[in-house]
Amino acid sequence: MDALIPHNSLITNTPEEGRQLAVKMARLIIKYTQPDVEVREKLRPVYAEDPAMLIAIGQTVAMEFATIAAANNYWK
Repeated sequence: MDALIPHNSLITNTPEEGRQLAVKMARLIIKYTQPDVEVREKLRPVYAEDPAMLIAIGQTVAMEFATIAAANNYWK
């Protein structure tokens, strides 16, 4: 299983890197929660067509990004 926090750090050089890390972390939690690849692939078309699920994914990334931004002192 992949580490839930890649390289065990939330520190990034830029906000763009922070956003990329947030997306990666959101994807990793999906893999962690549903480790069966076949099940994830079977479910992908379901959430890909559901606007509410896509919004929920965006919210998950936003929460991860907020945590990363705070850890980086908002890149001040």
